[in-house]
Amino acid sequence: MEYISAAEAAEKWGVSQRQVQRLLAGGKIPGARKHGRDWLIPARAEKPGGPRRGKTARISLASDLDYIIAAADLPMPQNNPDAVLDTAKDERIRLQYEIELAYLRGDFESAICLFQKTGGDDAAKLRACSTALAAAMSTGNNPLYKEIETYLKSMVRADMGANVTAVAELSLDTAYISAFAPDLASDWLKNGDFTALPPQAKPVAAFQRARYYQCAIKFERMLDVAQTALSFIDTGTGITIRDIYLRLTCAAACCGLGRIDEARRYVSDAANACLPHGFITPFVESMISLGGLFEQHLERDFPERYDAVMRQFERVGPNWLMFHNQFTKDNLKLILTVRESQIAVLAGRRVPYKQIAKQLNTSAGSIKNTMQIIYEKLHINNREDLYKLHLEP
Repeated sequence: MEYISAAEAAEKWGVSQRQVQRLLAGGKIPGARKHGRDWLIPARAEKPGGPRRGKTARISLASDLDYIIAAADLPMPQNNPDAVLDTAKDERIRLQYEIELAYLRGDFESAICLFQKTGGDDAAKLRACSTALAAAMSTGNNPLYKEIETYLKSMVRADMGANVTAVAELSLDTAYISAFAPDLASDWLKNGDFTALPPQAKPVAAFQRARYYQCAIKFERMLDVAQTALSFIDTGTGITIRDIYLRLTCAAACCGLGRIDEARRYVSDAANACLPHGFITPFVESMISLGGLFEQHLERDFPERYDAVMRQFERVGPNWLMFHNQFTKDNLKLILTVRESQIAVLAGRRVPYKQIAKQLNTSAGSIKNTMQIIYEKLHINNREDLYKLHLEP
């Protein structure tokens, strides 16, 4: 059988190459098959939608999202990550890589500006939402966070396809786990059921599931999930965000388990791939969970990056704390039960335990036990931390 390329099909049918790629991703062209990174289309294939209708079939958001996630899955070259921009012929895909490169280098403002360019393109916007949410948290831009959160929740409610819903929920889960509210994560993420996700999004979901176990201080499960996901990633000689973060997740789990030599190897692999190119953000985000291990490696092997990393940590650390506090106040009723919320608010006002117990018709011992549960759920240590949150019912 004779085959033609996507570009040749676009010229033959009088449509854009992007339109043909969407059709291919959605399985709309019978007989088409993939050869490496290229598509082979039967030369006799007709434009979907039929010649009598004179136009292509409408591409669903679900199909378009599958296309953009698959197309933006190319690893960045190890020696020159920015060269991936030259290989991305589709401007929508190039934009995805530009957002990721800016974020990895700690240029959150640029990442946010680039994200704003996806407005009106739901597939591109959904693909970039998790990175934009992280940038909003790192800059303390709560209005942007709320805007993206509202958008993602609307996409979930719209029910425009199982993959669309799952990708939107995965972005929300990224924020919830980052805010130390893992109980708000999707049930499918907790259960490890990734069937609704496009294949290229599954390692990202595995990373978030590993972080879910990290919040629960279950380091064995955390390591198992991260290592399994890492084994399925074939980057060749390239770099991907998911590979970086999974390696650092493995390192953090090993630190929690006291397996320091293993942790050093994971940190070293990630640092050697990233730091020469100025990719400092993943290490700033992981610094606390690595317990000083990364700082030692940084001082020894990449002293020229030390000041940049520490400055970024000092800059974004207060923003992360501010985001956590605001998120806790906004979502108190979701994180805590009604009784726990009542106790937390009263304790946050420094009302004595005996008085709280009398008001709620229970014992002071019961109040103390509930307070420990509240501390664990809110990821704080004492009543002083609770007071600083300024909780309201």
